[in-house]
Amino acid sequence: MNLITYPKSYSLVSNGMQLPVYFISDVHLMDQWSDGETDHQKHLNRFLDHIHHTGGTLFINGDLFDYYFEYKDVIPKGYFPIYNQLYTLKNSGIEIHYILGNHDFWVMDFIKKHLTTQTYENDVTLELNGKKFYISHGDGHLSWDHGYRLLKRIIHSRLFIWAYRWIHPNIGFKIASWISKRGKHYDHSDEYNQRVLDEMTELAREKVRQGFDYLVLGHYHQAIDQSVENGKLIILGDWLTFFTYGYFDGTDLTLKKWGEHEA
Repeated sequence: MNLITYPKSYSLVSNGMQLPVYFISDVHLMDQWSDGETDHQKHLNRFLDHIHHTGGTLFINGDLFDYYFEYKDVIPKGYFPIYNQLYTLKNSGIEIHYILGNHDFWVMDFIKKHLTTQTYENDVTLELNGKKFYISHGDGHLSWDHGYRLLKRIIHSRLFIWAYRWIHPNIGFKIASWISKRGKHYDHSDEYNQRVLDEMTELAREKVRQGFDYLVLGHYHQAIDQSVENGKLIILGDWLTFFTYGYFDGTDLTLKKWGEHEA
């Protein structure tokens, strides 16, 4: 299989990154306009407007889209509102860093060049204001997720991407929409959620012992702000039910809920 090889993690050292730094994950925007989707997006629109006014830096920690596949000359038109907002944010001087998730991996030049400051195909380490962050979408970290890790290798392969691009976009989008069924995959039992949290807490402990202050994850649709030894585990929740975001003011990283902290 002809795989695309990416760095294990990308390293950023920045003393000039604008504060505050915002982190969001798992918005799962749909490419079909509807009343329900408009309601879903209005909270995100207000949040991005808030960042426009406060300044700072935005990290999108994966799965901004429920499905995204960019062809050489075709992009999904249903995402026009978020394209417009990100373009406006970037051109106002806001840095936008986008760590690709398992739902939105197949981006090309349109998002990379026009809508974001930097796009990453893997985890990111960041040093800022004397704090060290390990930032990951989160997929593939569970010890028992062997099947998913194999699937990820397949769908990230050059052969798969090349073959899928031969499918007409209208058909490709319908296939993805049928497979995705947003929301149906995220309703887990308390036992499952606790099992995930236990593993991510152990991963956070490992990262803290390596010198990181924060492990920042998405993917698991849990809203967690938890101390681990002398560091912290943040699982960013989502923008389907939690509407939560990470907020770094230069001193500490906390998880906030949009609405409670809405300007």
